[in-house]
Order: sequence, then C-alpha cells, then structure tokens
Amino acid sequence: MTKSLLALVAFFLLGGLAVYLNMGQSTSQTAGHSMTPPDTSDIADGAPIVEVSLPAELSANAQIGKRAFEAKCAACHGTNAAGQNGIAPPLVHKTYEPGHHSDMAFVMAAKNGVRAHHWQFGNMPPVEGLTDADVKMIARYVRELQAENGIF
Repeated sequence: MTKSLLALVAFFLLGGLAVYLNMGQSTSQTAGHSMTPPDTSDIADGAPIVEVSLPAELSANAQIGKRAFEAKCAACHGTNAAGQNGIAPPLVHKTYEPGHHSDMAFVMAAKNGVRAHHWQFGNMPPVEGLTDADVKMIARYVRELQAENGIF
C-alpha cells in the first residue's frame, strides 16, 4: 500500500512539474502560423500594407461581396483588402486564412466588432448595415483574393 501511495504522489508531482515547465514555453504561434504582424515602419501611413494580385475572374458571389466590401470595408481595410498602414490590417494575409479565421469569424467581427489581438490598429467597431448574408459574400470575395495570393 505504501509503495502504491508513493507512486501515485510521484506521478502527480511529475505531472505538475511538466505542466509548470510547459507553461513557461508557450508562444503565440500556431503550427504553420506566425501571428507576429509584419514590420510596417517603412510604409507610409494610409498606404497599402501588402500587394494583392487579383484573380482573372471572380465568382458571382465574390462579385457581390466585392461591391459590399467596397461600400463597407475598404475605407479601413483598403482597396482589395490590402490593409492601410496605421488604419486597419490586410485581410489578404496568412493571419486570416480559413484555418485560422473562419468565414463565421468575419460574420461575428462585422456584427460585434473585434478587440485588437493580431495587429496594433486598435479595436474594430461593429459594422452597421450588413446582414450575415452580406458578410458571407464579403468573405467569399476575400477568400478568392487570398487564394489568388497563395493563402489557403
């Protein structure tokens, strides 16, 4: 009985030690991702943050999304979602790839706003006048831009 109790205590002590040591090694990276935004210090305020290659053709839903994006999102996120330095991040960026930010994340961001967490542009307020369906079309547009730029 004493050996069993000793083994159990040792098991929990070693497990606790392993958890403690791993806590100090956590990073803000997810496999395949660098969540560190690029250095934009040599980009003029308001200038695009990334270069965006445009697809030869957009799907019908992406065309609808492009019109909605231009009406509601481009003022901050820039033409073709390239971002604007000092204003808002590019959505054509690996940070927003589907595996990290789902289309529903776009819907929730437009509906509720977003606290700043990947970029240092401040919080994003909710976007008035967009339905969930509108944002899903915007997401389709962004996804097609991302795909053209190697972001899957």
